[in-house]
Amino acid sequence: MRIQIGRFETPHASKYLQQLCKHFAHKVEVAYTPTEGRAALPPGPATLEATETGLTVRLSAKDDAGMGHARAIIDLHLKKFAFRENFEEMAWEPIVAAA
Repeated sequence: MRIQIGRFETPHASKYLQQLCKHFAHKVEVAYTPTEGRAALPPGPATLEATETGLTVRLSAKDDAGMGHARAIIDLHLKKFAFRENFEEMAWEPIVAAA
């Protein structure tokens, strides 16, 4: 299982979390509040957290291809929603599981 965490520094994190979750809810199971969300993306689950300073997304996927697909889903949608902030992509970092 691959896990990555992405961060987007923005004062509009709650707005973007809600936009993402509402959009994803048309195709996958979603649950969210203004500060937390979960979406059952096809490559694996995504959990979202909004604070006053930014949006954090935690992705899980079975393999590297799935992780690339999951990152692309988030980044492409945020690029549309956060265009006023010139968003390009989240700062993604892999999480290494303890042995």
